[in-house]
Amino acid sequence: MLSRLGALLQEVVGAREPSIDLLEAFVEHWKGITHYYIESTDENTPAKKTDIPWRLRQMLDILVYEERQQTTAGEAGPCLEYLLQHKILETLCTLGKAEYPPGMRQQVLQFFSKVLAQVQHPLLHYLNVHRPVQNLLRLGGTVPGSQTEKEEVQFTTVLCSKIQQDPALLTYILEGKKIVSRKKSSKEPTTLPREAASVQDKDHPHSKAPDLSPCGAQLPAETEEPDGGVGESNLITSLIGLCKSKKGRVALKAQENLLLLVSVASPAAATYLVHSSPCCPAIVEHLCQLYQSMPTFLDPADIAALEGISWRLPSAPSDEASFPGKEALAAFLGWFDYCDHLITEAHVVVADALAKAVAEKLFMEILQPHLLHVSEQSVLTSTALLTAMLRQLRSPALLREAVAFLLGANPQPAAPEDGPRTLCAHLIGHCNHLSDEISITTLRLFEELLQKPHEHVIHSLVLCNLEGRHYVARGSPEPESYEDTLDLEEDPYFTDGFLNSSFQPSAKPPPAPATNSDGRTAVTEIVNSFLCLVPEEAKTSAFLEETGYDTYVHDAYGLFQECSSRVAPWGWPLGPTPLDLHEPERPFFEGHFLRMLFDRMSRILEQPYSLNLQVTSVLSRLALFPHPLIHEYLLDPYINLAPGCRSLFSVLVRVIGDLMQRIQRVPQFPGKLLLVRKQLMGQIPGEQLDHQTLLQGVVVLEEFCKELAAIAFVKFPPHGPHLHLPPPHEGHV
Repeated sequence: MLSRLGALLQEVVGAREPSIDLLEAFVEHWKGITHYYIESTDENTPAKKTDIPWRLRQMLDILVYEERQQTTAGEAGPCLEYLLQHKILETLCTLGKAEYPPGMRQQVLQFFSKVLAQVQHPLLHYLNVHRPVQNLLRLGGTVPGSQTEKEEVQFTTVLCSKIQQDPALLTYILEGKKIVSRKKSSKEPTTLPREAASVQDKDHPHSKAPDLSPCGAQLPAETEEPDGGVGESNLITSLIGLCKSKKGRVALKAQENLLLLVSVASPAAATYLVHSSPCCPAIVEHLCQLYQSMPTFLDPADIAALEGISWRLPSAPSDEASFPGKEALAAFLGWFDYCDHLITEAHVVVADALAKAVAEKLFMEILQPHLLHVSEQSVLTSTALLTAMLRQLRSPALLREAVAFLLGANPQPAAPEDGPRTLCAHLIGHCNHLSDEISITTLRLFEELLQKPHEHVIHSLVLCNLEGRHYVARGSPEPESYEDTLDLEEDPYFTDGFLNSSFQPSAKPPPAPATNSDGRTAVTEIVNSFLCLVPEEAKTSAFLEETGYDTYVHDAYGLFQECSSRVAPWGWPLGPTPLDLHEPERPFFEGHFLRMLFDRMSRILEQPYSLNLQVTSVLSRLALFPHPLIHEYLLDPYINLAPGCRSLFSVLVRVIGDLMQRIQRVPQFPGKLLLVRKQLMGQIPGEQLDHQTLLQGVVVLEEFCKELAAIAFVKFPPHGPHLHLPPPHEGHV
């Protein structure tokens, strides 16, 4: 019999037999499969060792060949009609579920995939195809490590490809078993002729074949929404399950399929995906599970070092040092990167819903309690993880949700007496934590936040408090000298006796600065003010190579170009709004964020080296922003400050005053300072010295002043770097 069927198929390929012989061969192969179950007594023989796979291939070849021979487009041949009328796919699905013979599910999945992919006729609209497809989806994708994962992902690939070609299929495929049973019990038919014919086939399997009209028919016009629960297995849950596979290729293909599904262009399909499917809840649920599976003792340094985690390659490079929890951390960051990519590529309806789900379930319900926890370890780990997530975040929708979560939706200028009523206020408070490690980790979070392309960040943290320029004195004459600007005569550190001591600033305070035609202080005056701020006795960089001002100019130029490009769409003004000299002075408060940074900066001589580095790094990031108010407040030493106000430069001046008093009490100060600098640069072995914290603070202070001078240099004029000016030499311009 097999030889006769083989000869028949060879004649079919040669296109010499009439269509009735194709149907006869097709029926013969199907009967051969059903007879196996009647005649076989061996339950242990694998399916691949029977003739079932061969017969399924012959049936597929006949269907494809028959379709190619059709002269009228859109019509189905007798073999396809037989397949639908006799519910062959439903029967195969039942055999696959029974997994008899062993491996039958694999064969069924392969047959379904090939039929749907190679037969061009729109099959998924038919109940006798749609129903077994749904049943087959429910058989897999729920238990990681299934033996049929490869075939399952191929099956979902075909379905997602069909949906991409016809987005209207999305709602039909996702409806699942509930809509099918509802149609069976409906008193009034709600289906079009194609679906109605398929239902008729169920009740009258030997009736005339269904009307297979061209694929322009619509989907069901009246459907109730299923509950869309995560537990109901359908295409979405199958894909999510396959995304969890330990087999890298299977997981990657499933992720690509899900990405294809959420990026469908149809607004109706996207809306259905959001409101009537478990898509967003299932994706975010897996993200939260991965977060909660990480150990609570992760080291922030390990989290910060684990960069470059991608959803396409979630495992970290093997040559990196391992640490406890690394695999779980890489899995979480990989899935977070995938969620971010999904939101970037998805239809805007899906993107917004998924971003909100991440914000609600991960940020609000899980992260926020950890960030506000009394346990220092909980605060430390959650802050470091949030920083790592911000570093990977690219999608505008998720960035918007993250910024709203951290800073609030509608920030208002703060008052000094305001308590920490918001998450942002608590985080700013963490920057002044008793634990230096928590302070450093939280400052890193804010530094990462300042680099995100979202105007709300810099406005909420800084600009909303600087608007109105109330830090500038109203109605007073311009200062006649630099000393008047800084009110040095009122500072206890700058008495006449002190200024005449052996430790003097490296340059005398300059006269009133030169200004441009628009009133802005000349760049040379500003640069000199920062470079000459640290006294010569406290400078050591001149004794070492590659620590000069020129290096900072080069670095600052690149960073400023990057920052300017990021903020260009925000339409910032080129200059500050002119002051109304008749306007009465109002109390000025720099805001909790700047107050925290200034307070930290004022303690630079008594804080740990690593903390000082992080504080100055955040201030440098702020100074790079090309907003005239930020530039004036942070980088102009000559602004006429209102009573009781301070600027970054005035804070630095008082730090220098403190330093000039302290270094008189340190014997051999210049030699010890140079020794500490060499230790910090790794040129000599580190050893504990007296006044080490003070000496390290002086090194940071010197470098920070050079960095600010370089930033001021590249930012003039305000609309771009002053490229035609050569970099000034150390100590002068």
